[in-house]
Amino acid sequence: MNNFFTRIITLLFLLHISFFAVAQGDLLIAPKRIVFDGSKRVEEINLANIGKDTATYTISFMQYRMDENGKFEPVSDQDSTLKFAHKNLRFFPRTVTLAPKEAQSVKVQVIKTNELTTGEYRSHLYFRAVPNKNDLGDEAPEPTQDSGFSIKLTPVFGISIPVIIRVGETYSTSHFSNAKFEFIQQTHPALSITLNRTGNISAYGDIAVNYIGANKKAIPVCFMKGLAVYVPNSKRILQLPLVQKEGVDYKSGKLQVVYTDQSPKAAVICQSEIIL
Repeated sequence: MNNFFTRIITLLFLLHISFFAVAQGDLLIAPKRIVFDGSKRVEEINLANIGKDTATYTISFMQYRMDENGKFEPVSDQDSTLKFAHKNLRFFPRTVTLAPKEAQSVKVQVIKTNELTTGEYRSHLYFRAVPNKNDLGDEAPEPTQDSGFSIKLTPVFGISIPVIIRVGETYSTSHFSNAKFEFIQQTHPALSITLNRTGNISAYGDIAVNYIGANKKAIPVCFMKGLAVYVPNSKRILQLPLVQKEGVDYKSGKLQVVYTDQSPKAAVICQSEIIL
């Protein structure tokens, strides 16, 4: 009976977090980011195994820098150009084993923020899958008549989420620039645009692009969730693919680009219009 209720709760959990989670391999994680802004000292990360086999994951800190195109590259925690959060964070447990369709939470606590100066600090929690022993070849393979040899490659999945600490008076403003509509490979409509950031914290939100024709009706042609410009970067260069719909003529009209936060009210951070 307990097992039955556990599975029901896990199913409801999976349905709930699928809207704001990130997944890699068979691991589903929610939320996709954590921000400590002084309102809480402890947050929870929910993990769920959506695969068919029991899986084990180790958890550690990683440091990343984002380039102007949104690509992450690992850096040393000695990099003096970035402010890292890992020294002021604790988490438990450090290893999680999940049966199929099983879920578990990881607690993350912020500590000693009084030692930090005003601004934003960021590190990433990295969840790495531990390969199954059988996959690594602990069991001897059946002998064959083939005199050759074979190599079995076992992929190791990893996924990271940012954990951010904000201290003191923080602010951020954003605006768009360098907007250009174009056809990629002459057939795929796209909008190239730069998202600029100022202030002492990162910009983070969702981008929506609407086509507006002569009838003034707004037709959604692009939507991207969770676009960030992380400090210390001042800009992010975007290429947004646009869909082709009935009523959309990219030879006339205009494009409306709106960057909103992820609050329930979806407050507008910045917006711009491009005449086609």
